[in-house]
Amino acid sequence: MPVLVSMLRGVNLGPHHRIKMDDLRALYASLGFQDVRTYVQSGNILFRTDGRDLTNLGTRIEDAIERKFGFRAEVLLRTAAELRKAIAANPFAARSNIVPSKLLVTFLAREPDPEAREKVLQMRIDPEELRIDGREVYIYFPNGMARPKVAWPQIAKALKTEGTARNWNTVQKVLELAESMEASA
Repeated sequence: MPVLVSMLRGVNLGPHHRIKMDDLRALYASLGFQDVRTYVQSGNILFRTDGRDLTNLGTRIEDAIERKFGFRAEVLLRTAAELRKAIAANPFAARSNIVPSKLLVTFLAREPDPEAREKVLQMRIDPEELRIDGREVYIYFPNGMARPKVAWPQIAKALKTEGTARNWNTVQKVLELAESMEASA
């Protein structure tokens, strides 16, 4: 049974849209998902399912969250293989001076069209560095993320798709957990 990684957008940031991970695991189990696990409080859920239609699965989860918690959280799903591919595609991997906690990967709901992609790549965001690979946006913040040159809503508007971001350490840890689940099957 395949392992999927579910990343919720906009939960447990500040006082709104709070969900306890125990409650989230119970909700996913109630949907028939198996071996449900969470990683940190930011809405990273790993689970097994026979479901193959990721769009349908995402909508089912979004609907269930809205019914149970009273708000709709966008759900972005990736297979363990897609997460491995995103890590392998890291455009900053060859550079030794990259601080993992300053590298953010934004997982997009859909791949941006070429015109939108080019518009974002033309943005002046120095000293930050931005690269796009398929449905992932990699942004390196050499001075930290506290005061970036360009805000994510501006990038999302230009890309015409939403996404949810995770720092590099989290992305690697979630893949490690997914691979552990795959190995135990």
